[in-house]
Amino acid sequence: MAQNDQQPRVLIFDTTLRDGEQSPGATMTHEEKLEIAGLLDEMGVDIIEAGFPIASEGDFAAVSEIAKRARNSTICGLARANYKDIDRAWEAVKHAKSPRIHTFIGTSPLHRAIPNLDMDQMAERIHDTVTHARNLCDNIQWSPMDATRTEADYLCRVVEIAIKAGATTINIPDTVGYTYPMESAKIIRMLLERVPGADTITFATHCHNDLGMATANSLAAVEAGARQIECTINGLGERAGNTALEEVVMALRVRNDILPFRTGIDTTKIMHLSRRVSTVSGFVVQPNKAIVGKNAFVHESGIHQDGVLKNVETFEIMKPEHIGLTVKNIAMGKHSGRAALRAKLRELGFDLADNQLNDVFVRFKALADRKKEVYDDDLIALVADEQTNDAHEHLQLKKLRVICGTEGPQEADMILTIGGEDHHIDATGDGPVDAAFMCVKMLFPHKARLQVYQVHAVTEGTDAQATVSVRLEEDGRIVTGTAADTDTIVASTRAYINALNRLIVRRTKSAPDADVKSVNYTDAP
Repeated sequence: MAQNDQQPRVLIFDTTLRDGEQSPGATMTHEEKLEIAGLLDEMGVDIIEAGFPIASEGDFAAVSEIAKRARNSTICGLARANYKDIDRAWEAVKHAKSPRIHTFIGTSPLHRAIPNLDMDQMAERIHDTVTHARNLCDNIQWSPMDATRTEADYLCRVVEIAIKAGATTINIPDTVGYTYPMESAKIIRMLLERVPGADTITFATHCHNDLGMATANSLAAVEAGARQIECTINGLGERAGNTALEEVVMALRVRNDILPFRTGIDTTKIMHLSRRVSTVSGFVVQPNKAIVGKNAFVHESGIHQDGVLKNVETFEIMKPEHIGLTVKNIAMGKHSGRAALRAKLRELGFDLADNQLNDVFVRFKALADRKKEVYDDDLIALVADEQTNDAHEHLQLKKLRVICGTEGPQEADMILTIGGEDHHIDATGDGPVDAAFMCVKMLFPHKARLQVYQVHAVTEGTDAQATVSVRLEEDGRIVTGTAADTDTIVASTRAYINALNRLIVRRTKSAPDADVKSVNYTDAP
C-alpha cells in the first residue's frame, strides 16, 4: 500500500552526526560531516541534528557550516540545560533557514542524582533554560533524558513545564534501550492525555537498541501519537546503537496498511547514504543487517531461489530499487571506457567531477588488469578509497614488499614518503601485517594504539578486493582509517597510514574535530 498526502506526516530527525558519531571510533572529519549532511538534506530528512556545538571548536564549525549550506532540512544543535550551552548552540544554528535548539537534562532518579538536584530544583532549571532557549529561537526541542525510567507523575510535570516555557517539540528518549513497545506507546498516550498543552506540540521518540527493540519501540510510539522519530543511518550510535533510519522509513512504507503514516524521505537514496556513512565512520554494516545489509536481498536456499525465480514477491517484501540498490550487477572489464564507468557510477549513486572520475578511472584500469571481473561492489570500494585517501597527505606508501610463509620471521621492505621525502626501511614482525606496521612505526614514531583491525572481502573469489578498517587511539583521540586493494597487506598498510594521517590533522588543530565523547552530558554550572 502506497503512502499518500492525506496520511499523517511523521518527521524524520536524523542524529547520525551527533548521537551516531558518539560511537567510539566513529569520529568524522569536517569535510565528511558536511558531505553526510548534504546527502541527508537531499534525501528529505526533516531535521538534522548536526552536532553538539559546545563540545569543541571543530564541532561548532561543522554545525555552523551545515546550517549555512542546508537547503531543505531544519538544522538542530544540542545543548545541555545551561545558558552557555544554549547560547553556543544558537550561535551555530542561527544561520540556517530553519534553525532548532535541542536542550536536555536527565530526569530519572539515577540522572537527577548526578547533578544532585531535587525534583523542584530540576523543574526550575528546566523552566529557566527552555525559556532562555525560546527567547533566542522559536523552534525548541526539549528532552527529559532517560524518560522511560522517570517516574510517570514527574515526567508529566516536567513535560508540562517545558511546554509552558516554550518548547515546540517534546522528545521522549529511551536513553538506555530499556523500554518495550507496549510501554513505549503507553508513555506517549499518557503524556497526550494528562499534560495540558500536549495537543499543541509535537512528540518525538528517541530509542536505543540495547535490547534490540529500537525500531519496534519507535513505531509503537508513532502509533500512540508521536510524530517525530529520531534515528541514525545504519543504526549507528553508542553501545548497541540507535533506531535505524532505513528500518523505520521502510517499515512505514512496506506496512503502510497497518502503519498509515507518510514521510518525506526519498528511499532510493538510502543505500548510497548507508555506504558512505559506513565508509567515513569505519563501521562495516553487518551482512544480515535489515534493509541495507549485503545479504538483505540475497537468496541461497534452493526453495527460496526457486520461489524468487517464479515470483520475486514470494520471498521479497520490498524491491531492491526502492532503497537505491541497483538490480544490475554487470561486470566491468579492462576494455570498458570512461563513459561506461561514469554511467555505472551514476547508477550506483556517485556523480563524480571530471578530475575525480579521472583518478578513479586510472585505478579502475589497474584493478581490471588484476581481476577477471570488476563488479559493482568493487567500484564502490574504489570510489570510497579514493575519497578517503588524499594524495597530499603527510604520509604516503610508495613501495611495499613482504616475505611471509610458514617459517618466520615475516619481513617487510618499505619506502614511505613523509612530508614529500622518501624513507626506506625493512623490519620483521609476527606476520606480514605486523611487519608492515612495524616499518611505518619505525619511520614515523608515534604513541597511537591499535584498537581495531578489520578485513572484509568486497566480492567473491581469491582475486577479491579487501577493504580494511584500522582504528587508532592516541591521548584520547580516536580515528579510523580505511583502504581497499586486491592485496590485503597493501590495503592494511594504507588503512594504517590513512589513520595516522588523520591523527596528524587532529594533532595540529587546537581542538579535536568533534571530541564529544569527552563532554560530561550532565554537567551544568
